[in-house]
Amino acid sequence: MSEPSADLRRLSFADLPGWGEAALEASLVALRRHARAADAPPPATGALGVDGVALAAVARAAADLPAGYDRAAARAFFEARFVPFAVEPRDPPAFLTGYFEPDLPGSRQPSARFRVPLLAPPDDLVAIDPAAPPPGLAPGFAFARSTRHGLEPCPDRPAIADGALAARGLELVWLEDPVDAYFVHVQGSARIRLAEGGELRLAYAAKSGHPYTSIGRLAVARGLIAAEAMTAETLRAWLKAHPDAAEALMRENRSFVFFRQQSGLDPSLGALGAAGVPLTPGFSLAVDHRLHTWGTPIFVAADLPLDADGPEQPFARLMIADDTGSAIVGAARGDVFVGLGADAGVIAGRLRHAPRCFVVLAPRDPATGGAR
Repeated sequence: MSEPSADLRRLSFADLPGWGEAALEASLVALRRHARAADAPPPATGALGVDGVALAAVARAAADLPAGYDRAAARAFFEARFVPFAVEPRDPPAFLTGYFEPDLPGSRQPSARFRVPLLAPPDDLVAIDPAAPPPGLAPGFAFARSTRHGLEPCPDRPAIADGALAARGLELVWLEDPVDAYFVHVQGSARIRLAEGGELRLAYAAKSGHPYTSIGRLAVARGLIAAEAMTAETLRAWLKAHPDAAEALMRENRSFVFFRQQSGLDPSLGALGAAGVPLTPGFSLAVDHRLHTWGTPIFVAADLPLDADGPEQPFARLMIADDTGSAIVGAARGDVFVGLGADAGVIAGRLRHAPRCFVVLAPRDPATGGAR
């Protein structure tokens, strides 16, 4: 288990800025999605120590609540069943970003218009424990190819772009633009409006295992985009305006993401996150899965841009640990799921802020009143 690299300091709910006004009824709806059958395996307890068994029991209790509860009832539920702890990270510092689910045109068949594929995982790709890599595989790899000679690295982004996985029938859908496809890789899901009619929902399935490199940081370091101007939309515009340089820059991120098709999803929600529940716009938080337990309520207070071009506004919200990502590393590192479509993408791209507080709620032990 990873070391937590953070201290936890017990608080009272009265210490949380904005707790009294937070939309806790929506937070309770998001928590209810983590309810599991009593005999189902509970979520694994992360290194911060929020108990997965106790958390699963609280989620089931939330799911058993009668319909029609209001904000006051939701607040009473959380205050009775949880103890708040401020997360005080030693390294890296607390930081928030945003992500979204792109909404793009695509086709089941390649054509002159639709020429960039999104791929399913190859059948020889296997998950491995990055903390205990097998001989011959570099530390940190979470996926590798299973061969008759043992585990070997999967082709990376440049090799896949050059056809390393071609002719294997992995193409799920074809998009118009390589930059759009790259951003689907970064976001980890997409809603594709098919030229043949209907739509396709895709979610993260696996990745090549090679390390993730932020091409936005590379663009700033090389003077391609000023640091103060850098947002996801700025980067996207630069890439589309410089297609040859864009291809070379995107290839420097060797990590490559594979997808799986999902069906039966609520159109108002995102795809299934890493915790296995649909993402709730504005209430799902991607976290470092080594440290946090799936389904943990996390209260975040910050001043954030909540629309496409307006000023920062106070944000005080109880979110749920529903997802993770390659760049989400640290005990107080959070990635807010903003929602679906282009407007959500603009807001997500503007969100790069230090929170005023980052507080985990640990299940309360009914016998002692302390946390479990």
